[in-house]
Amino acid sequence: MTITVEDIARAIGARVVGEGEIPITGLGSLETAQSGQVSHLSSPSYRAYLSTTQASAVIVKAEDAQACPTTALVVSNPYLSFARASQLFVRRPEAALGVHTSAQIAPGCDIHPTASIGAGVVIGSHSKIGPGVVLMANCVIGERCQIDAETRLYPNVTLYSDVSVGARSTLHSGCVIGADGFGFTPDEQGHMQEIAQLGGVEIGADVSIGAGSSVDRGAIEATVIEDGVKIDNQVQVGHNCRIGAHSLLCGCVGIAGSSIVGKHCVLAGGVGVGGDKPVTLCDGVMVTAYTPVTQSVDKPGVYSGTVVFHEHGKWRRNALRFNALDDLFKRVKKLERP
Repeated sequence: MTITVEDIARAIGARVVGEGEIPITGLGSLETAQSGQVSHLSSPSYRAYLSTTQASAVIVKAEDAQACPTTALVVSNPYLSFARASQLFVRRPEAALGVHTSAQIAPGCDIHPTASIGAGVVIGSHSKIGPGVVLMANCVIGERCQIDAETRLYPNVTLYSDVSVGARSTLHSGCVIGADGFGFTPDEQGHMQEIAQLGGVEIGADVSIGAGSSVDRGAIEATVIEDGVKIDNQVQVGHNCRIGAHSLLCGCVGIAGSSIVGKHCVLAGGVGVGGDKPVTLCDGVMVTAYTPVTQSVDKPGVYSGTVVFHEHGKWRRNALRFNALDDLFKRVKKLERP
C-alpha cells in the first residue's frame, strides 16, 4: 500500500513542513525507520533519535519541527495522530459475503445478506447477525444472541446464549463471552451447590476484547461492558460486573463478580479487583500494575499497592519483619502517651 505524506496529513489534520508528495509505504520507530516510512516523536525520551532518523516523515509537535531532518507532520498530539495514521495501513483479511457451505445455522436466525459467515461457524436458534458482520472460521454463537453492524469475530470465538455485541466491535480469537459465572454455596454437608447463572452479557459498540479473555454471564441480570471499552488478552471479568465506557483493562486483569469499574478507568497489567463485598471504582481511576484493589474507590486518581521487589535474601528478611509491624506500632503508641 502506497500513500503520500499529504494523504496522511489530510487524514490526521496535520500541517506539512517539507515535501508532501513523498510516497509512504509503512510505519516505523524513530530509531529503526527506513526511507518510505512515517514515524512519530511522542515522548521526550526518544528525542535523541530525531536527528538521525531515516524516516521519510515524522509526526511531531510544533516545537520539534525545526529539529526534524526530514518532512515534519505538525500536530498537537503526535501519539494520537500516529494512532490515526496507522489505520491507513491496516490490511484486514478478506471476508467473502454470505454463508460458507460448512456453517450450521439453526432455525429462526436472522442473517443479514451482507454478513460473512466463515467455515465451520455454528449459530444457535433465534440469533441475529447484522449488516457487515464478519464471523471467521469456527466461531460458535449461542441461542438468542445479537451481533450488530460491522462487528468482527476472529476464529474460534465463543458466545454462549443471550449475548449481545454492539456495532463495530472486535472479539479476538479464543475469547469466551457468556460462560457461567463462578457462583457456588456450600450445602449442609459442605458440598458446593451451584447457583444458576440466568443472566446474559451486554457488550456495547466499539468494544475490543483480546485473545483468550473471558466475560462471564450474570447470575440474574446481565454483565455489562459499555461502549468503547478495550480489554487486553487473558483478562477475566466476573459475573454481574459493569465496566464503564472507554475504560481499559490491560493483560491479566482479574475482576471479581459484581464489581463496578467507572468510565475512563485504566487497570494496568495484573491488577486484581475484589474484596469481602463488591468493589466500585468511580470514573477516572487508574490502577498501576499488579495492584490488588480490595476496597471501593470514590476519588479519581492514580492508585498503587504493590511492594517493590528486592534481592531474594533481603526480601525474606523484610517479609519476616512485616509480622512485627503491629507490635512495633503498639510500642510506639505507648511511648507517645504522656
